[in-house]
Formats: sequence, C-alpha cells, structure tokens
Amino acid sequence: MNKLEKVTRVYNKSDTIPFNDSSNLVLMSDCHRGDGSRSDNFINNRNIFYSALTQYYYRNFTYIELGDGDELWENKRLSDIIQIHKEVFSLMSKFHDDKRLYLMYGNHDMEKRNYKYVDKNIQRYHEEREQEDPSIFSDVKVHEGLILRHTDSDDKILLIHGHQVDTMSSTLWRLSKFLVRYVWKPLETFGVNDPTSAAKNYKKKISIAKKLSQWVVKEKHLLIAGHNHRPSFPEVGQIPYFNDGCCIHPHAITAIEISNGTICLVKWSEKVKNDGTLYIARDILGGPNRLQDYFDWLNKL
Repeated sequence: MNKLEKVTRVYNKSDTIPFNDSSNLVLMSDCHRGDGSRSDNFINNRNIFYSALTQYYYRNFTYIELGDGDELWENKRLSDIIQIHKEVFSLMSKFHDDKRLYLMYGNHDMEKRNYKYVDKNIQRYHEEREQEDPSIFSDVKVHEGLILRHTDSDDKILLIHGHQVDTMSSTLWRLSKFLVRYVWKPLETFGVNDPTSAAKNYKKKISIAKKLSQWVVKEKHLLIAGHNHRPSFPEVGQIPYFNDGCCIHPHAITAIEISNGTICLVKWSEKVKNDGTLYIARDILGGPNRLQDYFDWLNKL
C-alpha cells in the first residue's frame, strides 16, 4: 500500500461530523503535553493554550484535536501528563460533557488507537493522592481520521494527523519511539535535534505537505492535517491542503477556525500592553476565506 492509499484507507473508515455555515469549529494539534520536566515542550505555552481554549469554550466552538495531543514517546505514563496539566484536561472535559470534543491520535500518541488503553488511561485515570479513578472523558473515542461533511453541499473535509505519509512515523513508529525516548530525548537537553522528526527536518516538512496535497488533487476533498508543525493556509485557486501548525511554537500556538462558512488560520500569543500588563491575543494569519470557494475550485478539477 503506497502512502496516498494509506490516506484513502483512513478516509474510507472515518466517522463523519455534519456541519454547516452556522457551525463553529476550532482545530489544533501537536500539543505534545508532557510531564512538566525540561523536555515538556508544551509547558511554556500552557497558559496561552488554556486561555485560547477557554475563549473557544465560551464562544460555543467545538474543539477537534488532530493528534499528538500528548507526548507518549518521551513519557511512559499518561497519568503523569494528566496530573501535571490537570487544568487543561478539566477544561477539555467540559467540551466533552457538552458533546463538543473530538480527539484523534498521531504518531506520538499512537497508543490511543487501542480501545483498552483509552478506557484505562483516558476515560479514567488513577489519582494517587486521593486513591481514586476519576472520570475525565467517559465513553470517549479516539479517531485516526474524521470527515467534516457540509450538510447543504455534501462537500467533505478530511481531518487527519498526517503521519500516515511519513514512514518513520507510521510503519516504523515503534523504532522512532525507542530512538526518541532513549537517544534523542537525552540529547535534546544539549541542543541536538532529532533528524528523523518531521517537525525539525525541513525537507520532511515539505515532503509530507507535498504528499498530502497530491491526495487532495487525486480525491478532490479538502484536507486539514498537523504533524509537521508547519502552518499552511492556501488561497482560493491553490491546492486546499491546510495545516494547523502546532501548540509548541516559540511563545505561540496556531489553530484553524471554521465558522460562519469561512476558514482561517490564527495565532494566539502573549503580548504586553503599554502599562506592562501581559495578555493573550489572537491574530489572523490567513483568511477568513469562504469554504464554498474552495469546494467550487476542487469540483472544477
């Protein structure tokens, strides 16, 4: 099976989420939530993420996490991650309780494809201090892919992490996990980057984007992915492969919003007022553009 066929396989087995021009959706990925140690890349942006997600909650958005939410290559126990980032998981559970949360797995949290793992570690987790198993995401399902289907036009958008077209992150993910945990994680503290990482290798970033773009042209569906940490927002008339970036940019996170029939790429970051007060700001990096214009362009191919 070639790499484009892997993406098609995900498309064919994915659950569908209906949406329309009144829907509010926010997509993020690659949080890589860790255990609070020096190697936890998420912790520096935790307040930015929490502030942004809080605003999305009160604005009635549905939160869709496109994989690599948790860093399970470097960390053995998800419960450690949940304990350190308890406030974040508590907020996400509010989305879940309101039926406004969808989770997907990527290569760094591939364990979540196993229902038994999800049941034991995500639906409930062991709280050592209170000696209890509190529920955080009861009956949650973690997906490999999802399809957004517009209820009026029947046009579809595939949501996927993107590691499926990256051999080291899919077929050889167990080897990559071993190397990250026992080789590259210790070296990272000395500033040595993992050359196999799609997030840190420019050529791999471009290669992944090219393969996913080829799938879009072949199948004539929009596609939104993460994985390579490289935000992508094409203009109408360009191949509609979108990438939401990641939540571990230096001092910023990026996301894709779908609302009012439009799509846009946004950045959340810390800024300083004239009086020295810190605040979390949202800036638009791309769009908003009408989704229907992208659908119409693809339908003409």
